[in-house]
Amino acid sequence: MMANVSVITVFVLSGLNETVNHRSIIFFLSLLCYCTILVVNVSLIVIIILDNSLHEPMYILLCAFFMNGLYGTTGFYPKFLWDLLSPVHVISYSGCLVQALVMYSFACSDLSILALMAYDRYLAICRPLEYHSVMSKHRVTKLAFFSWFTPFCIIATNIYLTSRVKLCSSHIDRLFCVNWSIVQLACFPEETTINGIVANITIIIYVLHGLFIVWSYLYLIKTCTSSLENRAKFMQTCVPHLTSLLTFLFTVLFDVMTLRLASKDFPQMLINFIAIEFLIIPPIMNPLIYGFKLTKIRNKIVGFTSKRINTEFQHYF
Repeated sequence: MMANVSVITVFVLSGLNETVNHRSIIFFLSLLCYCTILVVNVSLIVIIILDNSLHEPMYILLCAFFMNGLYGTTGFYPKFLWDLLSPVHVISYSGCLVQALVMYSFACSDLSILALMAYDRYLAICRPLEYHSVMSKHRVTKLAFFSWFTPFCIIATNIYLTSRVKLCSSHIDRLFCVNWSIVQLACFPEETTINGIVANITIIIYVLHGLFIVWSYLYLIKTCTSSLENRAKFMQTCVPHLTSLLTFLFTVLFDVMTLRLASKDFPQMLINFIAIEFLIIPPIMNPLIYGFKLTKIRNKIVGFTSKRINTEFQHYF
């Protein structure tokens, strides 16, 4: 066993084994999906950064949300597209740990930012007189940074513990590296006890995030039913957050259930799709939801598009 440990320098990703006959189609769809993610997220980030009227707490958090979407998808799509073109699907040991770090920290950061958004809406609707003193631009910027940095450090701790585990296999039955799959390859299960403890603490932390978000929106719904003005605020700014939250929870919980409980009888293609749902649906849907639903952003997009069309029309004639 110790000999096996010393020679594991790469992992073999076997999740693509059943897609041999559909590689070109999957490559085209994946490239289209990644390009769409880049365009819609970068467009909204640029709009928020360049427009001073959007330098408000809610839009600063949205900007961080879209940046995190780019961070997570960049940890997956370039390697995945390369694997679709390559006959051998391998990743280095260190590269696998980095990818697992990116995937997990991306998901946890999404939940942290959604929790901040829920708190922001709670203050704006339920305690409007305190809103600007509590949610100043400087404070929101720091909170947005820590909503990414804190999950990164927590997941980095999990990954560090995983890096100390002695492994006896190099085969991962996934499209990409995740911490759970690596730990499952341990030679001595007793070595992973501390990993399990820290992983469970991490899960509890982010379940508490989820409970806080649910409580915030339940309180908001209760508050908004008594006021027509608050009801309009809720529909305008909270519904997109709720949609993002439900999309995120649905895709991540589906993946976690498949990862921990799925039978080997499930088709590999189905397992693959469930595994990458959270890297397809939220990064595309979130910018579209906020772009169309939030009036300020929608007006900026419409104004820019109209100006661009008029410029091209005048140039043509």
